[in-house]
Amino acid sequence: MVQQMEQLADLKPVHRRQAAVLALWRWRAPALAFELDAEWGVDRSVLESLFHLAASPPGEQSDRAHRRAIAELCTAPLFTSEVDPDTVQLFQLEIISNLLAFGELLDKPGADEVERVVEASAGLADYLDGLVEGSFYSHPSEEAHLQYLAGLADRASEGYFSTRHLAVETACHGALAFLPDSAGLPDSSKGRELLALCEDFGDELVTTMQWLRTTGH
Repeated sequence: MVQQMEQLADLKPVHRRQAAVLALWRWRAPALAFELDAEWGVDRSVLESLFHLAASPPGEQSDRAHRRAIAELCTAPLFTSEVDPDTVQLFQLEIISNLLAFGELLDKPGADEVERVVEASAGLADYLDGLVEGSFYSHPSEEAHLQYLAGLADRASEGYFSTRHLAVETACHGALAFLPDSAGLPDSSKGRELLALCEDFGDELVTTMQWLRTTGH
């Protein structure tokens, strides 16, 4: 992780911002795949908008739209009430928190703010590993996960999702310098490739979260 942060520090501000977008994008599917608690009063379309605005070309117009979406999100009852989340809802809340953290980048696009978003994404992967390992049931893809880890001798002692997250993160950070400065991630072939890489990982997360909910974790 230290090496990853050092790589980020060497990038242009626009590419550090894109690193934060990709960190968010890895958890986009888990944020949107499950129904939100009605009592939270969070509009799903606002969350979708925040993800897409983050990935859009940086500039005054998109930043204004982003700030409006954040302001709308923050009017939800969720932010003035106590909640008792289940496992999936806990992930949803952490993802919403990270969307708000990304919003702080609009006014203060420093390396520390980017690091906060990127580290939060990695932390959720670590947490998911802990839930899987603590389950009374065997994960349906346990054998495949073990085979994946067996091929990575230097990281075999770490959990599957944290290891996969690092692999995706490393691929994303390694490509950032080659992305156009003024375009949004969906506007270049390399950007779309990185978004798809994060989406594939997100689909894996959703499958495991569905399994955790089904098994009553």
